[in-house]
Amino acid sequence: MKIGIRYSKIERPTLGRLLDIPFHHIDKDVTVRQLLNHTSGVPDYFDESVMNEYEELWTDFPNYKIRHNSDLLPLFVNKPMMYPKGEKFQYNNSGYVLLAMIMEKVTGMHFDRYLRENIFDICGMNATGYYELDRLPAKCANNYIYCDETKDYHTNIFSVDVKGTGAGGAFITERDIIRFWTNLLEGNLISRESVAEMLSRQSGDGTDAEEGYYGYGMWIMDNPHGRDFAYFQGCDPGVSFISEYNPNNGIISVLVSNYGDNVWREMRKIREVLY
Repeated sequence: MKIGIRYSKIERPTLGRLLDIPFHHIDKDVTVRQLLNHTSGVPDYFDESVMNEYEELWTDFPNYKIRHNSDLLPLFVNKPMMYPKGEKFQYNNSGYVLLAMIMEKVTGMHFDRYLRENIFDICGMNATGYYELDRLPAKCANNYIYCDETKDYHTNIFSVDVKGTGAGGAFITERDIIRFWTNLLEGNLISRESVAEMLSRQSGDGTDAEEGYYGYGMWIMDNPHGRDFAYFQGCDPGVSFISEYNPNNGIISVLVSNYGDNVWREMRKIREVLY
């Protein structure tokens, strides 16, 4: 099954039309496109501009309750909009949660099952999945956080959602990410036209050299000497990840750490040597 990302100009898909949840102060006219390119303004349950540590979320709300996308609603659904929809770009975790809930509503399938059948299985990503921390399968690595007080490491089981959501949290391998890129670029997941839109500038102002632009689900890095680079990344307590595609030479890079290492610094080295 291939999924396009173009929508009707007449019947614009909006939150109010696609989800039946109490929106309170959230603008029901926010569109799917605005969620995808992070210009929605919906309240972000983890606003990285004001919060330093993801662990802060679980001070008053136990992380073991987060097993479905809807479980995150109490963390943001009662908050006001951060800014009027479409006003500017700002990376938004809640946007991905709402997109995953929309996917579940439209398909009638749980988010992780839909991804398994329509992405992971198609790509041959047999070692990738959304697993619960208290039900990890065999050969699944734990993630570790360094503790300055004890000069030792502890696992992140009390520091992240017990199961991943639309905002992230999948368990992956480097080879599976290569399989994902390969199938995406070959048009096996969505149309090549949609891939081109996904990997092109949709929002952002370019003020930051590395995070200046955003496509659909991908950061777009300006390349004055050729086609722009595209990458996606993730960071949680004890976890760091980045994977980048250089369309000028076909290089796909994947860096992942279960100790929260600085994979971005290493990615810059790769660019200096191989690009």
